Amino acid sequence: MRAVILAAGRGSRMGPLGDDRPKCLVELDGRPLLDRQIAALRRGGVREIGIVRGYRAEMLNSPHRDLVYFDNERWAHTNMVMSLAAAADWLRAGPVIVSYADIFYRGELVRGLAEAQGALVISYDRAWRQLWTRRFADPLSDAETFRTDASGHLLEIGGKTRNIEDIEGQYMGLLKFTPPAWGAIETLLAALDQPLRDRLDMTGLLRRLLNAKAVAIRTLGTDGQWGEIDNASDVALYQGMLGEGALVLEDPAGDRSA
Repeated sequence: MRAVILAAGRGSRMGPLGDDRPKCLVELDGRPLLDRQIAALRRGGVREIGIVRGYRAEMLNSPHRDLVYFDNERWAHTNMVMSLAAAADWLRAGPVIVSYADIFYRGELVRGLAEAQGALVISYDRAWRQLWTRRFADPLSDAETFRTDASGHLLEIGGKTRNIEDIEGQYMGLLKFTPPAWGAIETLLAALDQPLRDRLDMTGLLRRLLNAKAVAIRTLGTDGQWGEIDNASDVALYQGMLGEGALVLEDPAGDRSA
């Protein structure tokens, strides 16, 4: 199994924590997010890891990790989908787990995603309200719609709502593509003009796939024990949760040193 970490973005909302480095190098509990992602992916059975670079690409050039690098040279003018397209050769060749660079998660979730059936599988947090109520005074100000059918196929994602019933979970930014799914995406992207392709984010892509009925999107639910970091307040929150014992960063068994 291969995995790609989308690490081209700058993370402008991180303030001083991200001014001098890619967002994936922001530290949580003394370790960069990128190190935590690589460790979780490897514990989950991933054998090859690629990193899409952009902002401060020279800082993501370790000779010691056996990593493969892809570059989005237009990172400042494009969104996440175009960063993903930089790894198109891998996506055409076989299944690939794709990870945002500003999240952390455990290896068991990676393994579950790798084993899940479906052309395109996305993970989501069923227990999202526990985290969102700590991150936001009004969780619905940030939370987005997420609905599935009885068989676990995605019906809706990424919309704004004031109705809690529209939110069965929160999309996590960890998903798996297979070559048939990527082929459908390349067909979809080819029909868009460049400015629209450049602006397209991942949830926007997923919505377009749903609307076009281009590929069935399966979902894999989990219950907490992950997080996303949008700003310095998130780092402080997770550090506090670690101190409380409300957050566990590593798998309960296995490689504790990763």
